[in-house]
Amino acid sequence: MIILVVNAGSSSLKYQLIDMADESVIAKGNCDRIGIDGHIAHKAADGRTLDEDCAFPTHTEAFMKLVEALTTGDAKVIDSMDQISAVGHRIVQGADVFDKSVLVTDEIIDKIDELRELAPVHNHAHALALRACKSVIPANVPQVVVFDTAFHQTMPPKAYMFGLPYEDYESLHVRKYGFHGTSHRFVSAALAEAMGKDIKDLKIVSCHLGNGSSITAVDGGKSVDTSMGFTPLDGVVMGTRSGSVDPSAVTFVADKHGFTPSEMSDYMNKKSGFLGVSGVGSDNRDITAAAESGNKRAQLVSDMLVYEIKKYIGSYAAAMNGLDAVLFTGGIGENAFDVREEVCKNMEFFGIKLDKAVNDGLRGKLAKISAADSKVEVWVVPTNEELLIARDTLALISK
Repeated sequence: MIILVVNAGSSSLKYQLIDMADESVIAKGNCDRIGIDGHIAHKAADGRTLDEDCAFPTHTEAFMKLVEALTTGDAKVIDSMDQISAVGHRIVQGADVFDKSVLVTDEIIDKIDELRELAPVHNHAHALALRACKSVIPANVPQVVVFDTAFHQTMPPKAYMFGLPYEDYESLHVRKYGFHGTSHRFVSAALAEAMGKDIKDLKIVSCHLGNGSSITAVDGGKSVDTSMGFTPLDGVVMGTRSGSVDPSAVTFVADKHGFTPSEMSDYMNKKSGFLGVSGVGSDNRDITAAAESGNKRAQLVSDMLVYEIKKYIGSYAAAMNGLDAVLFTGGIGENAFDVREEVCKNMEFFGIKLDKAVNDGLRGKLAKISAADSKVEVWVVPTNEELLIARDTLALISK
């Protein structure tokens, strides 16, 4: 059974074609610059590639090119789209409307689009892509949507409510939603399997660290709290996002700069974080190199990140009344062994003790990196959101 996994953005269309018999990737690619000029980068598992500029006025043309890349030319991997059993789509915001993956219908697409105010950059683009996909993919091929926020719908009200008037929750749906749920769900389950334990018996802090980062408390396989909030801006300091900031500091800075609310949002989402504090850039690798060269602002932002992650681990251990494991995933979590070391340093009080020899140099591999006498296990668990989407899709269509 072959499943196409799609992750659509406002101007991009990333995809993977997965053979569910062995969960191997047959091909993957990205149609980007949609609505601008257009470009596709496509690669088959055996190394054959397609890389060319295209005209992508809308997502429909991008889907048409995706189909063409998969079924024709030197980098084709299937003869026709009839060989595909289903399509799985990643959706960023499902709000409190969707707590699980569902089959796509016109009504479901409309509801996703209705939630666009809660994720203006993503949800309308998802709806456009879903409609485009329906117009291009054979009608007999079922489609499934998997929501980033669904995993966090198990949070109790005490964790997701803000201290704003209750009417803002009732009428405006203002609350913590959390993000990276697809990743947190995948890696926490993968960790339980690697530990040889039932996830229902584990208390895990999952650290998804990348250009966007979030920390999640997973108790018995369920999200009970997470660092990202109403939007992905909240939580720890990130590549270009500020993370948590005193709301009064936000209004103060906006007033001093003369920013509109939209301009202040742009300031905090695109010009802050690693970039804004360091003045070096938004990539952690550049920050690390600059810090090693003596750049004090780069070192400061590294220290901020580590300190904030430590605080979340401690607070979530308290919230769950215990801690069995900490996992690191995402681009930084899987590859920045120095960040992992600094986070775990001086955490013996929580029962966390790192095996420095195992951790040093470890990149992108599933591995236990805690010492033999560490009461809390520490792991690196590579994430695979596309595979989880494919598994959800398979499970739904199998019913």
